[in-house]
Amino acid sequence: MKKIMLLPVLLVGFLSFSQTEATTEKRIQSLVKKMTLQEKVSLLHGNSKFYVSDIKRLGIPEWALSDGPHGVRAEMNRHNWQYAGWKDDAVTCFPPGTAMAATWNLDLTAQRGYVLGEEARFRKKDVLLGPGINIIRSPLCGRNFEYLSEDPFLISQLTVSYIKALQTKDVAASVKHFAANNQEDNRFVIDVTMSDRALHEIYLPGFKAAVMDAKVLTVMGAYNKFRGDYCTENMLLGRTILRDLYQFKGVYMSDWDATHSTVNAALAGLDLEMGTNNTNYNEWYFADPLIKAVQEGKVKESVVDEKVANVLRVMIKTKVLDPKTRIKGSVNTKEHQALAYQSAVESIVLLKNENQLLPLQMNAVKSVAVIGDNATRKHCGGGLSSEIKPLYEITPLEAITNKYGNQLQINYAQGYNKQSSPGEGSNKGQLNSDFVDWKLIDEAVAQAKKSDVAIVFAGLNHDFDSESFDRIHMRLPYGQETLIQEVTKANPKTIVVIIAGSPLELSGIQTRVPSIVWAWYGGMEAGNAVMDVLSGKQYPSGKLPITLPVSLQQSPDVALGNYPGRDLKVNYEEDILVGYRWYDTKKIEPLYPFGFGLSYTSFAISNVGTDKKTFDVNDTVTLKCTIKNTGQLEGAEVLQLYASQPVCSVLRPQKELKAFEKVVLKAGEQKEVSLKVKVKDLAFYDEKNANWKVEPGEFVFHLGTSSKEIVNVVSIQVK
Repeated sequence: MKKIMLLPVLLVGFLSFSQTEATTEKRIQSLVKKMTLQEKVSLLHGNSKFYVSDIKRLGIPEWALSDGPHGVRAEMNRHNWQYAGWKDDAVTCFPPGTAMAATWNLDLTAQRGYVLGEEARFRKKDVLLGPGINIIRSPLCGRNFEYLSEDPFLISQLTVSYIKALQTKDVAASVKHFAANNQEDNRFVIDVTMSDRALHEIYLPGFKAAVMDAKVLTVMGAYNKFRGDYCTENMLLGRTILRDLYQFKGVYMSDWDATHSTVNAALAGLDLEMGTNNTNYNEWYFADPLIKAVQEGKVKESVVDEKVANVLRVMIKTKVLDPKTRIKGSVNTKEHQALAYQSAVESIVLLKNENQLLPLQMNAVKSVAVIGDNATRKHCGGGLSSEIKPLYEITPLEAITNKYGNQLQINYAQGYNKQSSPGEGSNKGQLNSDFVDWKLIDEAVAQAKKSDVAIVFAGLNHDFDSESFDRIHMRLPYGQETLIQEVTKANPKTIVVIIAGSPLELSGIQTRVPSIVWAWYGGMEAGNAVMDVLSGKQYPSGKLPITLPVSLQQSPDVALGNYPGRDLKVNYEEDILVGYRWYDTKKIEPLYPFGFGLSYTSFAISNVGTDKKTFDVNDTVTLKCTIKNTGQLEGAEVLQLYASQPVCSVLRPQKELKAFEKVVLKAGEQKEVSLKVKVKDLAFYDEKNANWKVEPGEFVFHLGTSSKEIVNVVSIQVK
């Protein structure tokens, strides 16, 4: 893999600032005492789409928020959802969440946080709305591409690296969406029910890590209801868990138009109301109605003071109130673009490679058929709230033309036609997307026949992967399955590159094509990254952060009839068995398992063992192994350590991810790797005692390269 010089990142929880915590709190209280009730409340709701009012007489500037899980969003008009049309708001666009997770690289994730913080500051933004860390529960969720994984441990590790780095740049992260926002259909009203165990073991760990380990400065409340109450007025989520259990002292804000009351939301811990539709900002729940609630004694002014203190605390930690000492930021530097490229490269997952068709020997290839709408489609500007205005975006066809146009014949054919149409809040535009266009297929077959190699760029686009609606099916749309089958008949040397952020049914092509590559949405450097991996200039090192089922019916939410719910209610009946936990425990074979990804080289893992065999609850287990690159090319492997408890008083998954490390090795090189797991992290959530419990007995560690490819098993005893 070509080495990219990564930017130095200081990973600290809270930002460095001269004031001590005590001095900060005195400063906050001094400001609060000087405010009128009206001024206090002005800090608790938006005064436009993405801003909160200033208080000039106290030196408090307007607070600027921006969408930005993988890039700072282009400037919007203040009072509507149209873009402002600025000429200088183009930014660096990274691959979205699932691609970030597919790198399994915490250092690279931190670098991304650093860059986004730099660019947010350059754009004079104070809060960057992200990362989105909701569990990928259903393959159909339209927002899966923004989220990270089906596994809470992987999510937690990535989230902490990202947030710590971002917040070193005097920008507050906003981890979202708290909590159980796992589908877009009916997201404004759906009422989610699950067990306490599922809540704490699966759906909350990422948020817990963000607050307690990364010291995230803001948390965004989700749209949905949880056990009957909207998340933004849910006492269990907002007070008991977020404030009391996690000791969160930052800003708990609503998603846009996710606030539904004044008194209930105020008492449940919400600090900041943001919205979309009503531009009479004084009528918002946390505006004049909050002033009235205080005057009538329904909400104590001390509750308002607490909220104002939370806002000021975040402002001080990000130096909003001390602008002369604040980082200025930068945008679109060569280093930023190099990080976007490296992020795309390391996300690419090699799913299949029969007869070592890849990497392509470009010096021996005289002609290539480049087929598919996704060979020319740009994706950075889609997905609604995550859409980015990149400085540039390289498509696969542009990349291969720029790199090899002078040395080989490139035969392009569209292959399939985008028949869908986007529509916010509705997936009806997907209904007529299965038409097979034989004219385009015949053109593609003709190009494939006269080429040495055919590359089909298939998958989805943001008519399917998008905020505000789910997908209606998990199939390849636009007749792509037929296209791929016909092209492969015409040219057995066919490579399929899937561009998508959510699981797809690939069983119809999996046995027919020799090579399948999953390239996600690759950001502004997508085309360069995928072509460099296909040509061998770079090597694939990504691993699936999700399970790819054979069919939608294998997925637990669908198999148990709990998607999208009934009567606007959904019960998470699969409980803790989400993602690979379900497939492993129920002994269901997916098409490709969680953690899977091939390489251009081979690895051998040996000398596996733990530092001892018996442990106490306060101990840390250290598992060591030796990994060697036994092939002819440089490559990277992700060592994955899963744990299980064969005998337990409660149901436990067959295995759960507890540690991982990405290891880069030159041909013939070997390294000793240590993976550490705290015994306390082997606990389950004990619903009887509302606490975590490590039940003594045997625990088994499974060391592998995916959740299925286990190379060694080690047993320990916990006293």
